[in-house]
Amino acid sequence: MSKQEYSSRLVGLWHVALQVQNLAKSRAFYQDILGMKVVWEPDADNLYLSLGRDNLALHVAKDAPTTPHAISSLDHIGFIVSCREDVDFMAKHMEQSGVPIVKPTRLHRDGSYSFYIDDPDGNSVQILYEPHIALPMCANEPTAPSNPHPIHFQVGGGNR
Repeated sequence: MSKQEYSSRLVGLWHVALQVQNLAKSRAFYQDILGMKVVWEPDADNLYLSLGRDNLALHVAKDAPTTPHAISSLDHIGFIVSCREDVDFMAKHMEQSGVPIVKPTRLHRDGSYSFYIDDPDGNSVQILYEPHIALPMCANEPTAPSNPHPIHFQVGGGNR
């Protein structure tokens, strides 16, 4: 099977699962602060949320470290917004909600624009305008390249 055959079958990375210490705190962060909707809560230790075509699973950690910012191979998770103005809007929303911004808004060399916060378990969360994959929904944004599978949730690593 060629690379073209299998890569054309993938439509995006839309599911991430995180281990959390306190499901209630994590639920409040992702649901109340970021606006995700609960799509399934099979039991007291598992919760699935979504913004539409994505899926975030929260699982209570049984044997994980009890301190935030524990060593992990996950660099950050990113939430895509439609335009640069939405990044600024979300940064203001975080400040008003009492969520500390750990890396302030900045324009990256690839044209993306973002800031970072931490969730209750210390996972780094990026709020990101990425012009190559975001759907332009703001009045003064240029038209993004056509994408039949818009990505609303992104996992990535490192700095741009």
